[in-house]
Amino acid sequence: MEIVGHLIGGERVTENVKTLPLNNPATGRQEAELAMASSDQTMLAIKAATEAYPAWRATPPAKRAQVMFRFKALLEAHVDEICALVSREHGKIPHDAAGEVQRGIENVEFACFVPELLKGEFSKNVGPGIDSWSEFQPLGVVAGITPFNFPVMVPLWMYPLAIACGNTFVLKPSERDPSATLYVAQLAHEAGLPPGVLNVVNGDREVVEVLLNDPAIQAVSFVGSTPVAESVYATATNGGKRCQALGGAKNHAIVMPDADLDNAVQALMGAAFGSSGERCMAISVAVAIGEQTATSLVEKLKAEMSSLKVGGAQDNNNDFGPLITAEHRDKVVGLITSAEREGAVIVVDGRSPKLADEDTGFFVGGTLIDQVQSSMSCYRQEIFGPVLCIVHVDNLDEAMQLVDDHEYGNGTCLFTRDGEAARYFSDNIKAGMVGINVPLPVPVSYHSFGGWKRSLFGDLSAYGPDGVRFYTRRKTITQRWPSSTVRESSSFSFPSS
Repeated sequence: MEIVGHLIGGERVTENVKTLPLNNPATGRQEAELAMASSDQTMLAIKAATEAYPAWRATPPAKRAQVMFRFKALLEAHVDEICALVSREHGKIPHDAAGEVQRGIENVEFACFVPELLKGEFSKNVGPGIDSWSEFQPLGVVAGITPFNFPVMVPLWMYPLAIACGNTFVLKPSERDPSATLYVAQLAHEAGLPPGVLNVVNGDREVVEVLLNDPAIQAVSFVGSTPVAESVYATATNGGKRCQALGGAKNHAIVMPDADLDNAVQALMGAAFGSSGERCMAISVAVAIGEQTATSLVEKLKAEMSSLKVGGAQDNNNDFGPLITAEHRDKVVGLITSAEREGAVIVVDGRSPKLADEDTGFFVGGTLIDQVQSSMSCYRQEIFGPVLCIVHVDNLDEAMQLVDDHEYGNGTCLFTRDGEAARYFSDNIKAGMVGINVPLPVPVSYHSFGGWKRSLFGDLSAYGPDGVRFYTRRKTITQRWPSSTVRESSSFSFPSS
C-alpha cells in the first residue's frame, strides 16, 4: 500500500515509528498509509530549515519571485492531479476541489509581487544631513499548521508568501488528507526552491508540540477549531513566538424583507451546503426578518433542496460529498437530533441521504432546521456540516444583536436592496468579513482574511498585506555621514529635527 511520508531537506522520507490509515470518506475504505513523524524527525525538518535560511534570506527578492512564478505555472499544469488527491482523501467533488486550487494559486500570484511588497519607506534630510528609511526583513524559520477542509488552499495562504519574504518554512498539514499538500510542496521544489526552504512533516500532537516549543521557530500560523487555536496561540506567544491562530465560526446570513429572495436562496444553497458545509466561511444560520420573510424563505429553500445531489467524487454532477470521518458525521447527526429534541422543526432531514451503491462512506444530506433558538446546541456550536438553521427575528437590530452576541465573529452577510441598511450593517456589525448580497465574503488574495472575537487570536490576519507584515519585521535605519572638515560638539538634548 502507498505510504505518504514527509518532505525534509528536499528529500521524501517515509521512515516511521507509527502509521495512520488514510481513508476515502466517500467509501470508508483505506486508500493509503500515512507515516507519522516523530519528534526527532520534526527536529530534523527544523534543522534543515535553519541551515537553508541564511542563503535563502540573502537571495534577492526578484529571484525568489521567479520561483513563485514557476510554481504558479506548475500548479496550473497539474490541477487535475491535485484535485484527484483532494477528492480521494477529503471527498470533495472535483468542481469544488478545482475552486479551492484556484484560490490557492491566487495567493501564489500575490507572492510573485514580493519585490514590490517588501519596499520600505525612505525620507531624506529628516535632520541636518540625516536620512531615514525602513525595510522589512524576514523572521527566520516559521511554521504552519493547517486543517483538513482545505488541504491545498490554506497551506498556500501561508508558505508562498512566507518564503517569498525570505523565511524558511516547516508545514504540518492535517493527518486526514495530506497527499495533496505534499504533492503541491513537491511542485514548489520542482519550481526551484532550494532544499530545506520548505519542509513538510506529517503527524499528530507530537509534531505540533515540537513546532510550538522549539526556539528556532520564530512564528506560527494556524487554522483550525477555536479551542485548539486558543491553545496554540497561548503556547506560541508564551514562548516568545509571533502567532496568528484562526479558529471557528458561526456565520449568519441576514435576510431583509426587501431582499431578492430567489437570488438569496440560490446564494444560500451554495454557501450552506457547498463542500458539505466544512468551510469556516459556510453560512450555517439564516436570520429571517419578519414572519412573512421567514415563511417564504423556508418554502423556497425546501423546494430548492429537493434537487440537491449528494455523493462521491466519481460524479462531478454531485453538489457535495461526504464528511471527513465517521466521527464527524456522527457529531453532525447528533446536533440535528438535538435540535429536534430541543423543539426546532426539521424541515429537510439529511440524516439518511439517498446515495449511489458505491457511496458507503460518511454522508449527511442537506438539512434545513426551522424555528431555531439561540439557546439551542445547533445554534451555539459550529456544526461544520451541510446544515442550515433558520432563526426568526422582528428587525435588523435584533438580527445584528444575534451576530454580535455570538462568541465567533468570522463572517456574516446581509441580503437587501436597501443601501442605507447595508451601510449601517457593514459599519456596525461585529465580524471580520462582511458581505452585502455576497454569502461567502472570502477576501481576494491581495486583501487579508481574518475574523473577530474568538475566530482569530493574534493581531494580524492571514495572507494579503497582513501576511507580509506577519512574516517580516520592520527595521528602521537612520544614517548620517559627518563632514570631515567640521568639528562638532557634544549635545545632551534629546535629538530632534
